Amino acid sequence: MSDQKIRIANLKHADLHWREDGDANGRPVVFANSLGTDLRLWDAVLPLLPTGLRYIRFDKRGHGLSSCPAAPYSMQSLCDDAEQLLDHLGVQDCLFVGLSIGGMIGQALAAKRPDLIRALVLSNTAAKMGDAATWNDRIAAIEADGIESLADAVLSRWFAPTFLAQPEATAWRNMLCRTPQTGYVGCCHAIADADLSAQTSQLKLPTMGIAGSEDGASPAEIVRATVDSIADSKCHVMQGVGHLPCVEDPTSYAQLLTAFIKETQHA
Repeated sequence: MSDQKIRIANLKHADLHWREDGDANGRPVVFANSLGTDLRLWDAVLPLLPTGLRYIRFDKRGHGLSSCPAAPYSMQSLCDDAEQLLDHLGVQDCLFVGLSIGGMIGQALAAKRPDLIRALVLSNTAAKMGDAATWNDRIAAIEADGIESLADAVLSRWFAPTFLAQPEATAWRNMLCRTPQTGYVGCCHAIADADLSAQTSQLKLPTMGIAGSEDGASPAEIVRATVDSIADSKCHVMQGVGHLPCVEDPTSYAQLLTAFIKETQHA
């Protein structure tokens, strides 16, 4: 069953757009998106996942149909938004799937509220993504010339060359360029200032990492290093895909998620 209603959760510092698919009474699986995308990131994966589960996804602040508070943002504020949303929806013991900045939100939330997350998928992410100087250069470029000025460079990190040559890649470029500049820059600040290494290495929950062999934004080695710092974890490198493997190869991505759902007895 699919819930097509547009739903907004009025939280303390942001209004988040969220969507629920599957069985409202099933065990919850929560998805958090990457920088410059909205909850449609998961459209191709969800129909391939097991039935009987409650699938929840949301647009983080400054993205999609969520509100766009003034920048800059912090990783703590993004974590607080997710925490308040899950409390609002009555979610506990979820399997949390976070991609890129969504994976950083998942790490922070698992450390802060272990009652909310029983298993974690860290996709194309790390405890620290890049250095502050690089992110500050990106912020300056966007403030000078807009997101579109960097769109082609971003897409070359998001996708392998074979996908970039397909017409569908244009849709993802459009999604990126239509992201509110304030929201994009706000999240860039959050990533620039975040180093979750200490708290992530102390996590004690089943964790699966997913990396892409062609990922130019979070190379497989940094994903693996973060995942390996967590006890009871494993990491898979998907071949021939970049930063958004759930878009490029949703079938293989769904197979990994389904196996992890079964291994963690979440179904």
